[in-house]
Amino acid sequence: MAYYRQVGEVPPKRHTQHRDGSGKLYFEELMGEEGFSSDSSLLYHRTIPSAIVGSSVWELPDQATTPNHPLRPRHLKLHELFPGDHWRNADVVTGRRLILGNSDVRLSYVVAGAPSPLYRNAVGDEVVYVESGRATVETVFGALSVQPGDYVLLPTSTTHRWVPRGQEPLRAYAIEANSHVAPPKRYLSRYGQLLEHAPYCERDLHGPAEPLLCEGTDVEVLVKHRAGGRIVGTRMVYPQHPFDVVGWDGCLYPHTFSIHDFEPITGRVHQPPPAHQVFEGANFVVCNFVPRKVDYHPLSIPVPYYHSNVDSDEIMFYCGGNYEARKGSGIGPGSVSVHPGGHSHGPQPGAYERSIGVESFDELAVMVDTFRPLELGEGALACEDPNYAWTWAGRGPVS
Repeated sequence: MAYYRQVGEVPPKRHTQHRDGSGKLYFEELMGEEGFSSDSSLLYHRTIPSAIVGSSVWELPDQATTPNHPLRPRHLKLHELFPGDHWRNADVVTGRRLILGNSDVRLSYVVAGAPSPLYRNAVGDEVVYVESGRATVETVFGALSVQPGDYVLLPTSTTHRWVPRGQEPLRAYAIEANSHVAPPKRYLSRYGQLLEHAPYCERDLHGPAEPLLCEGTDVEVLVKHRAGGRIVGTRMVYPQHPFDVVGWDGCLYPHTFSIHDFEPITGRVHQPPPAHQVFEGANFVVCNFVPRKVDYHPLSIPVPYYHSNVDSDEIMFYCGGNYEARKGSGIGPGSVSVHPGGHSHGPQPGAYERSIGVESFDELAVMVDTFRPLELGEGALACEDPNYAWTWAGRGPVS
């Protein structure tokens, strides 16, 4: 996080006595990154945060992946993964279906209508993009109100749960890192402030406003963590509800950021994908493609030039609008395109010429670029359009 925040009751000096009205001590917990060497917050609990009375295996949904071999670009139709109204009983945590993954990041999709269990990811930060629907994300730091277009950034080991609101299904695209996620370094001062040339600022980031205190005993929390070189799950049981924090302060906390608050960077000629970057993790980046004016050189070609991502896989999740470069490919809202390293890709046939003279694009997409090859999860295999790879050529594969 780029800036300090205080919510609820904290003592004037850290690591000193903090008592309630009856004189009982609160229990101070440091939640910090990179040991004691990076961003952190101090949370003040009514009860001992380490106390547990149960620990058992939580069997995760299918996490198996298959290499993209033989190599080809792919089109995944995520909206086909959750037909009918089965979503009403699904939740954002246990209902996720793995789309793509590698040793750095996993991409999942879910359509949900039910509250999730309490959950925390002890592997890395989560960035969850809300495609549609509304929810309250209840966390140990307080509650966040979430609406379409919001990213929800959840630091590693933040205990939380998702509570959908309203009748519309909650569609969420989850980016689970094996690292921490932050704004690009080039947009930050040496002290962590977002600089003037950044496409967003601290005013666009919204954290909890007040503590969230809940009562309960023998409360179960699902924990995703590492064991034996793989990602596994544990069900931990706490004697008292973990939402017992009366106050906290620091620079590490969950928050939301709306894609609609991202200010696009444009130029006379086509800007490369790093101009659209919003976050970065270890060996991957996240970019926004939003409605914007496009290239204004008199001879410009506004759609992307053909490019070979020799060091990365490019994954585009199409959230809305009209994506000019993909017209004629079958791609639309709810689609994911997989353009792997080792294959040159770019606009569909005709899009290159049609874009000349266009002054603006009305498109909305979330892109994840990874610097290690991604493999296909069970969700991808279940919703792939088998014809996409051949759309540039205009005919099917040779035998």
